[in-house]
Amino acid sequence: MSVSPPKEDLNREQETFVEAALKLSGKSAEEARTTGAIDRADDQVEKLFASKYQTTGSPIHRAVWDSDLPGDLFVAKDAAADPAAQAVMQKSLDIVRERRQQKMLFDAQGKVSRETLEALSAAGYFGLLVDREFGGSGVSFQPFAKFLTQMALVDATVAGLASVHGCIGAVDPLRTFGTPDQKQRYLPQLASGRRLSAFALTEPCAGSDLTALRTKAVLDGNDYVVNGEKLFITNAIAGRTVGLVCLIDDKPAVLIADLPDEENDQFQTKRYGLYALKHTHNNGLVFRNFRVPRENLLAPSRGDGLTIAYHGLNRGRVALCANAAGTMRIMLASILPWANFRRTYGNAIETRELVRRRIGRLAALIVGCDAMTEWCAWLLDEGYRGEMECIIAKIFGSESQKEAAVELLMKTHGGRAFLHGHLFGDQVHEFLAPCIYEGEGEMLGMAFLKSLIKEHGKQFFEPIGRALQATQIKQFNPANPVHLLKMRSALIPYGKWRLKQMVGGSVRLPSVSGNLHGHADFAARGLQKSRLWIDSLMTKFQLKLPDRQCAMAELSQRIQDLVVMLATSLYAAKHQDEIVRTAADVLCQDFRRRLTGARPSNQYFRTVTKLGETIAGGGFKAIAGVDAGEILMPYQQ
Repeated sequence: MSVSPPKEDLNREQETFVEAALKLSGKSAEEARTTGAIDRADDQVEKLFASKYQTTGSPIHRAVWDSDLPGDLFVAKDAAADPAAQAVMQKSLDIVRERRQQKMLFDAQGKVSRETLEALSAAGYFGLLVDREFGGSGVSFQPFAKFLTQMALVDATVAGLASVHGCIGAVDPLRTFGTPDQKQRYLPQLASGRRLSAFALTEPCAGSDLTALRTKAVLDGNDYVVNGEKLFITNAIAGRTVGLVCLIDDKPAVLIADLPDEENDQFQTKRYGLYALKHTHNNGLVFRNFRVPRENLLAPSRGDGLTIAYHGLNRGRVALCANAAGTMRIMLASILPWANFRRTYGNAIETRELVRRRIGRLAALIVGCDAMTEWCAWLLDEGYRGEMECIIAKIFGSESQKEAAVELLMKTHGGRAFLHGHLFGDQVHEFLAPCIYEGEGEMLGMAFLKSLIKEHGKQFFEPIGRALQATQIKQFNPANPVHLLKMRSALIPYGKWRLKQMVGGSVRLPSVSGNLHGHADFAARGLQKSRLWIDSLMTKFQLKLPDRQCAMAELSQRIQDLVVMLATSLYAAKHQDEIVRTAADVLCQDFRRRLTGARPSNQYFRTVTKLGETIAGGGFKAIAGVDAGEILMPYQQ
């Protein structure tokens, strides 16, 4: 990753664009302060990256705001792990597959067993993302993300543990923010699996609003003394290592904390009934005068605790999309034999158009997730921050998995989907929960739009807002000549920008043929137009925009759809597999109708049902060899 050292004291609080806008809009000082803290953390993360890799240099930001859309940045270049790392991956897959077949993957409580974790540790599974100098494989993120899709085909929980440990656990914070001493002390243990890790951020009163943290650490001699409670922490039990987010001197910070091997008066887990994550540990953590060595404080000079949290989340979001791509393959493999077996009015339901459409749609969602996983992981490897791109991968992956589970898997299997032992009935909470993991979808969608708005707002709307405040104009009316006269110095730069929009930009796309070219061109031109959609939204609501969440969410979704459409069409254009190309065509047609409001054509129905028919006949290589499980489960209690 290309990073540059900060050029200024990151702890010095400066008023951010968002904070200034909230103050100008009349929000309370507390709301402006807390929202400003989030915005400040975002600015700190930006400074970790070289300027060309920051948000303004990202593919999406450039596609929206630059006059020339850089289509080549939406096509990932393939990367492969070296033979040694590939051997680790294959060994890990073999271990999980064998233990599942022998019914030894889980312990008596239904959790991934200690013996399984030890076997994976010995294989090097938990060191894949750790640099070689610390005993890991040093795998770049793209091959790691693709591997997670393979692991999810065997067991999604085990795939998820690799992400929890390596992406959002202690590994990424230490690799990115740790001192040489901290890396030397911890990364070899984390690579070997001697210590498995988690990230302790969420609290009973701090979910989406991370500024509501209450856990505090106070320096006492050579230790920080921690008091507080965490909630919904995956992989966190006694004997693990956690990145512990807490307040130090009223500022968010991260301590690398070794949890004791047994609970005691200073550390306890709080257990609760949780439907999701049933095969792994998810607990509350309670700290009472819990001591952590002061040398375990991460990077106070490079950013606060929110900065560290946001950095690792991007990788976790791509990992979620990769996991969804594997999980949906299992769903498709489950649908096919059932659709062949189940008969209505004398014919197998796989001959029915509605079922074929479901099969085709599911394949389209799988290809879309594959495309987003490959593209976003490649961007991270290239050194991009990737905040906006990874948010879209997370939202699309989780929403696709939800649709696949409820609309496609459940409805095709019918009442049997609710039997004990059925893929849907047993796993429904696992299928739905990713909509919340790594940030709830619509909240993340607004964060995506705010990132896209930010630079335009700072450049043009913040000066206008300050001029409004100075002139005491509560609601600017462009038809009022007095308003125009008073605001002319702030309006001239914005007027020049608007005039430039009368001259169309250009779209530079890689070579794409057939329907995929039309989809790529439609999406690219839509992204170019979206800067005017954004500007109109900002102009319409002005300082009240932060309160117009519904309008923001709707526009955010439109832009997200265009991004997935562009990335998927360009991804499929590289493939020779006609099913992949047709599935991408189906997905892009679905997006196009949603964006334009058009009805599906007869040609579309022929395309998607023919795709479903071909897949039902065994033509989809992406699910070759996937174990579908039993299609006729016994009725049991």
